[in-house]
Formats: sequence, structure tokens, C-alpha cells
Amino acid sequence: MSDSDIPFPSSVLEPLDARLADLVALYEDLHRHPELAFQETRTAAEAAHRLTAYGYDVTTGIGGTGVTGVLRNGPGPVVLLRADMDALPVSENSGVPYASTVPGRMHACGHDVHVTCLLGAADLLAAGRDRWSGTLVVLFQPAEEAGNGARAMLDDGLYSKELVPTPDVVLAQHVAPFGAGLIAYCPGACMAAADSLEITFHGTGGHGSRPETTVDPILMASAFVQRVQSVVSREIAAKERAVVTVGAFHAGDTANVIPDRALVRLSVRSFDPNVRTAVLAAVDRIARAEAAASDAPQEPEVKIIDSFPVTVNDTAVLTGVNEDFTRFFGEQRVFAYEPATGSEDAGLLASAAEAPLYYWWLGGWDPDEFRAALAAGRLAQDIPSNHSPRFVPVARPTLATGVQALTVAALSRLGGK
Repeated sequence: MSDSDIPFPSSVLEPLDARLADLVALYEDLHRHPELAFQETRTAAEAAHRLTAYGYDVTTGIGGTGVTGVLRNGPGPVVLLRADMDALPVSENSGVPYASTVPGRMHACGHDVHVTCLLGAADLLAAGRDRWSGTLVVLFQPAEEAGNGARAMLDDGLYSKELVPTPDVVLAQHVAPFGAGLIAYCPGACMAAADSLEITFHGTGGHGSRPETTVDPILMASAFVQRVQSVVSREIAAKERAVVTVGAFHAGDTANVIPDRALVRLSVRSFDPNVRTAVLAAVDRIARAEAAASDAPQEPEVKIIDSFPVTVNDTAVLTGVNEDFTRFFGEQRVFAYEPATGSEDAGLLASAAEAPLYYWWLGGWDPDEFRAALAAGRLAQDIPSNHSPRFVPVARPTLATGVQALTVAALSRLGGK
């Protein structure tokens, strides 16, 4: 492929092969040492160290552990590339030789891939700065899983204090459980809004042998868990998208004591604001109704503990970048995908700057295993999803494709020389 074949200098990507071994080692190291939201000190230090070596102006500690690198390279657009850094409270069960060394912690959503790919792209773009003009911002964000990492960086003056110049476009990617080497995109609303709720049901505790003297909050909360599953199936039109998932239930400490409270945490996903309002209202109504049915001594406490907005891709940017993706990767490796009910906060970085966003998916699973599962109709059974204790993307060709995608996308938006 020559420079005349594509609208950006392919020579920027030529050093990638020589850098891949280092990137694989970095990925495996990050995977061994996962850090939870706002605790990503080791990961942030590695990013800052490498960015400094590449020649970026580096700022650390933004919003807690956030890191930015800025490379000013003459007149032209300001392009921001973003990666999230945090891991999950998941015990790994992958069997890979570089599995997590931290009990109960794992990069189960591929953020170690994201950090590695962005550092790889930052290196190539810095080394090839004679082929583009403009300003490149690379941003390593904390606490995406908690839903408030991007907001923390913005609240800490990411743009208002001019820690970084306000971007003209924000670009990001996320590794997903389909064949490595593939790129997927979704026009418009591509990821759902998400609300995490915590509901505390109050009862009256007592001896397990005398339930008639108590108001059992476990029975109350269990009835809620059953009933709340009817919200999507019976209150939301089939043409709409919504998900309600109960992910945590905590009550009591021993077998023969009825506790005085039970705590439930659940996640609500939606794409339409009216659907979101309806689902949240139904969840609140059902919680209060079950408490009343049990003659609870007080109403349940219902509170939203975090929220993600709908992630919306800009049509013009998506179309322009995809033209370059298709030229570089070929039509067979770039395909449209349905909106995902997962959620993201990268869109906040774009909306705060009044800039367009393009967010795409990067295949991360072994291509042969993926094709076999697809042919057998067993994708859900055989290919672990994000947040699974078995979700560990393969290093090759995932990392190369991820570095290439970020680099191609950045060059598509930056000015040429």
C-alpha cells in the first residue's frame, strides 16, 4: 500500500511491526496488575513515563489518576484519542500465563488493551509527526466502570484550566468479543444510557424461629427482584430497547436471624429518555409497593448511584473515518453493528467540548474460535463476553489492529503535510 492509495501517510504505520513485541509485553504486564476505579496509579505512571519519552507535554493526576499527553505540531485540528484504564472486581478464570496477580481483580473488560493500543498509536504518531499537522491529545481516563471518570476529569478543569486544548473531535474504541482483526461501527446512538440504583428495604429483625414477630426484608426484596423483571416485558413496547438487571443482593449474616434490612443493586439500560423515565419510575413504584405489601416499618430508600449518558456517534465523522478504515483494512474487516446495551462515559468528553464523537468496536477474540462458534450458533455459550472472568483478548492481531485503527482515525482528522 502506497501513500497514493490512501489519504494519509501510510509510512506513519511502518514502524509498528518492530514495536509489537514491546506492546505485547506491556499488555501482559497491565493484565497482571489490574487496578480499580480511581486506583490506577501504576497504569497512569506507565502511561505518563512513555508519553514523556515520546515527546508529549504530560499532565498527571487529573480527576484523581487521569493522564493527558499533548503534542502540538503546527496549525490544524485538535484531535483527542481516549482510553480508559480501570479494571473490575472480578476473580480471573482464564488460564492465561499472564493472568491477574491481584486476588479479586481483573481486566475483564479489556481496558489493558485500550491503554496499550493508545500508547502504541501515540508512539507512532509522535515518530511520524513530519507527516501531519495539528494538535494531538491522548487521554488516559480513570473510572469508566464506575461511570464517573470522565466527569471527574472535566470537573478538575480538563478544558477550563486549559490542561489540554479543547478538541475538535473525540475518538475512542472498545475491544469486544468478536474476531480479532475486525472493526465494527454503529451510526447514531451506539451505546445505551445506564443508571445504577441502590435500594434498601427496611424490615424488623428477629429470631429465625419466630418470623411472625418480624417484617422480613429478605422476602420483601426477593419479591421485588422477581416483580421488577416484568418492567421490560410488560411495560415497555417491544420496539423499544431496555434492560433491567439485578446484580447484587445483600442481607443478613447468619442462618437463624432475620435481619432488619436488605440491599439490592440493579442496572437500568435504555436509549430513549422517555423509556428511561418510565423504567426508573416503575422500579421505584414496585419497590415501594412490595414494601407496603409487607407492611414495612418505613419506605425503601431508592437512590441512583451512577449514570452514563447515551453514546452517540457523529454521522459525518463516522463516515469520513470509515472511508479510511475501509481503504486501510479492506471492506471485509469493517462492518456495521447493532447498538449495544453496554454503556460508556467517553461521550462526556465530546459533549463538554461541543465536539463530535466517533466510538467504534475492536475485535479481540481468537478469529478461528470465533468463526467456529458463529458457524455452530454458539456465540453466547462459547465466546466469553466483557466482564466475564474468562474475557482475555488475544494479543495478536488485536493490538496491531487497535493501534492501526487509532492511528488511521487520528490521521483522518488531522491535517496533512
